[in-house]
Amino acid sequence: MKPFLNWAGGKRWLVASQAHLLPASPQRLVEPFVGSGVVFFHLRPDSALLSDVNAQLIETYTVVRDEPEEVLASLRVHDAKHSKEHYYEVRASVPQTPAQRAARFIYLNRTCFNGLYRVNRKGEFNVPMGSKTSVLRPDDDYFAWAELLKGATLVAQDFAQSIASAGRGDFIYVDPPYTVKHNMNNFVKYNEEIFSWQDQVRLAQCLQKATQRGVRVIASNADSESVRDLYSTQGWVLIRVSRQARLAASSANRKRTTEIVLSNCLTEDGHHTSPRECDESE
Repeated sequence: MKPFLNWAGGKRWLVASQAHLLPASPQRLVEPFVGSGVVFFHLRPDSALLSDVNAQLIETYTVVRDEPEEVLASLRVHDAKHSKEHYYEVRASVPQTPAQRAARFIYLNRTCFNGLYRVNRKGEFNVPMGSKTSVLRPDDDYFAWAELLKGATLVAQDFAQSIASAGRGDFIYVDPPYTVKHNMNNFVKYNEEIFSWQDQVRLAQCLQKATQRGVRVIASNADSESVRDLYSTQGWVLIRVSRQARLAASSANRKRTTEIVLSNCLTEDGHHTSPRECDESE
C-alpha cells in the first residue's frame, strides 16, 4: 500500500530493495519519525505507534483515520482550483476545521517542491510550489488508509518517549532527520536546526536501551563517518545502500548517493541472530 504523503528523504527505496530486513509480522510497529509512513503502509501491522514532533503531521494522520470522507471532499475542491494563485493562497491560510487542515496539509505536500516540510521562525509553512500537479491520484484510497490507521496510536511527541514504550516483540523503525557531526551539505545543515548532533547521540542511546530490552530495531541514517562511529561500539550491523538522490530541481542532476541501514540483529522474539544471517546484502 502506497502512502498518501510524499516526504523528503522518504524510504520507498527501503521497502523496494531492502524489504528482507523488515520483519514480516511484528507484534507492534513503532515509528518515532513517521514522515510519510512508508514502512507502516508496507507492513500493514495490526498494531502500531506512529509518532513525530510535527503536530500538524500527526493531526493529518488522525483526521484521515477518523474523517476520510470529509478530507477527500476538501481535496476535491483543491484539485479543481489548483493553480499558482491557489497554492499560495492555501499556503497562507489557517483552516478552522480538522478536515480542512488535513486537506491543506496533503494538498501542499503533494504540490510543493519535492515534498519538503519546512517552516519559518514563526512556524509558517514556506516551501514554494513545485512542478507536480497531482492533487488526487487514480490509486488514492482514503477509506483503505483510514481502516489501516484504526490500528495505530497516533501521538505528537519526542522520539525518546515512543522508543521507551517498546518491549520484546515490538519492532522499531527509525528514520531521523539526517545530521552528522560536521555538516556535509545544505540539506543536512537545515536538519541540524531541527535535529541536532546531540539528538543523534540521544537517539543511539535510546536504541541501545531498546536492544537490551529485546526490541528489534532497524534504523536508516546518513552515510557518514560520525554516524558509523556512533554505532560502531554497540554491536550494530551496517549496510551501505546506494540509491538515486531525489533532492534536486532536475532529475538530470540527481546523482547517486549512499545511505546506511543499521540493524541490531534481533529476531522478532528478541533473540540475537549472527551478523552474517542478518546482513544478507553486504
